[in-house]
Amino acid sequence: MRFLHTSDWHLGRSFHREDLLSAQAAFVDHLVETVEAERVDCVLVSGDVYDRALPAVDAVRLCDEALRRLAALTRVVLIAGNHDSVRRLGFGAELMDAAGVHVRTDFARVGEPVIVGDAAIYGIPYLEPELVRHPWELDERSHAAALAEAMRRVRADAANRPQRSVVLAHAFVTGGEPSESERDISVGGSSHVPASVFDGVDYAALGHLHGRWRINDRVRYSGSPLAYSFSEDGHVKGSWLIDLRDDGIAAEFVEAPVPRRLGRVKGRIDELLTDARYAEFEDRWLQITLTDPERPSAAMERLRRRFPHALVLGHEPEGGGTDGARAWSERVRERSPLDIAGDFVAEVTGGPPAGAERALLHEAFEHVRRQESLA
Repeated sequence: MRFLHTSDWHLGRSFHREDLLSAQAAFVDHLVETVEAERVDCVLVSGDVYDRALPAVDAVRLCDEALRRLAALTRVVLIAGNHDSVRRLGFGAELMDAAGVHVRTDFARVGEPVIVGDAAIYGIPYLEPELVRHPWELDERSHAAALAEAMRRVRADAANRPQRSVVLAHAFVTGGEPSESERDISVGGSSHVPASVFDGVDYAALGHLHGRWRINDRVRYSGSPLAYSFSEDGHVKGSWLIDLRDDGIAAEFVEAPVPRRLGRVKGRIDELLTDARYAEFEDRWLQITLTDPERPSAAMERLRRRFPHALVLGHEPEGGGTDGARAWSERVRERSPLDIAGDFVAEVTGGPPAGAERALLHEAFEHVRRQESLA
């Protein structure tokens, strides 16, 4: 059996206001060409098909085109990620089953596989812990508990089937590293799930992290097909081509087309504008950090004469100190929305939120998260 494992398309997303829809369409072309050339038996899409719960019309149109073209060549199994609306993405799922496109957004069906050849493929959509805790009678509200119960149901079904088992899941599994473009999914201070939760399955196709990661031979992230933050400038984007063999797994990474390379440069403005060693960055999407003692006037306008695709400008003066925007970005990086809200309360009231206030903030964020998941 041969699978193509992809995830985190984030259709409709932009890159610092640069429209990426044409680049996403080019990825769809690449995906279809790969499926045809490599004779793929099934495409696995491990969540975050769209970038938001209510996607733009053009993003929906591109998704429709992608699934239609793939269905003409192969089978597709697709799950909802934390950016997707389970109701909108899952609309017409039973009708699409007949066309060979199997959309799995309902947590109640995690133990029901899609049979493709000699593989039983189980789709585990993103599991919001608060939404599954009571229906599944879990002892705790956490990603680890939710995914452990989902896998218990998968194993119970797989034990009675002759086929080998493949799982799609959308979660933060220990062993991968985040970038700046994934949405925080932490609950109770931890979003991590141990890789051992997937013990016993032949392959786990993961989504959520935007870099490709090999947790072990059987558990991998494909990453996003495009870069969605400058922290991904060192990533190689693409999909895993997986051969499920009698003697184990054979994996090959198929690189995706790159619409424009990313770059990050740092220095004084006069140096950046004149030094020949920066010539290689002239055609890249660029994040520039100036180190001049004072912020230069009309800096972005001047820089774009040499670097027309410069998108982000920061200022870190030599000798210490930062401007307000940079200080704020540093403070919020890799912090949860709850912590950022707590900082805001401390800023306007002169002290951090007390226990009851923090509990109320936590309840508010959890309510928003649940509503987004159900939208």
